[in-house]
Amino acid sequence: MNPPLPLPYLVLLGLTGLVVGSFLNVVIHRLPRMMERQWRRECAELAAIPAPTAASAPLAPPAEESPYNLITPASTCPHCGHRIRAVENIPVLSYLWQRGRCAACRGPIAVRYPLVELMGALLAVMVGLRFGLGWETAAGAVLSWGLLAAAAIDLDTQLLPDSITLPLLWLGLLFNVDGLFVPLPDAVIGAAAGYLSLWAIFHLFRLLTGKEGMGYGDFKLLALLGAWFGWQLLPLTILLSSLVGAMVGLSLMALRRHQREIPIPFGPYLAAAGWIALLWGHVLTDAYLRFAHIGG
Repeated sequence: MNPPLPLPYLVLLGLTGLVVGSFLNVVIHRLPRMMERQWRRECAELAAIPAPTAASAPLAPPAEESPYNLITPASTCPHCGHRIRAVENIPVLSYLWQRGRCAACRGPIAVRYPLVELMGALLAVMVGLRFGLGWETAAGAVLSWGLLAAAAIDLDTQLLPDSITLPLLWLGLLFNVDGLFVPLPDAVIGAAAGYLSLWAIFHLFRLLTGKEGMGYGDFKLLALLGAWFGWQLLPLTILLSSLVGAMVGLSLMALRRHQREIPIPFGPYLAAAGWIALLWGHVLTDAYLRFAHIGG
């Protein structure tokens, strides 16, 4: 057990989470557009035709030839194009000071921006409280931020970018070289078992129904969770994600806010279950085994 994280470090971790959350807003907004732009460029090259313009690419940035990445161009208001200054981009505080509106045109700013920033801070602080002063806190914060970005993108686009899932998978294996969370053999088996288990379920479901129940990004997401926590926590992760997904899906349909024929992305539930496993996975597993032993 690592020593408790002192209050100044918790504050620093929370402030870092706010800043990272602000950057995650950029990732969540731009990464799917960057992916679409790349796909369109590759399709145009394969078809030997000119790359499509913005008019034919709804998610693409305004000018196909202009640089578009996580750094360039500078963030602007979606309503009036006002370039957001540094003083207008202070996490949470700028949103509150401007009362949720653009400083130039007074157009509304989506409440999700400060929520993601607050989530970035909250997740990091909770990881710090759980693991204390040690490498587990730094690693757990990175994983938490990556899962947050992946879940938000999947909610928006039903895509789980390889540029998030694959680096996190390899990072989990690297952290476990010296057994930071689990022994390396357990992490390797967890990565393989995580991918293959959902791969098998995917093909079985398609064979029985003729439909695809999930995407390949979900396989990679469970594989990365297996790389971080080992194969032992995969059953708990799948169970938690299924329970949360079922509860949310049924609630949405009961409230008539979601039509049955519209697919619900599974990635956010996997990400939430993975984060729960990060903090309390072994506690929950041990509690279940004790309960099963008493019941038996």
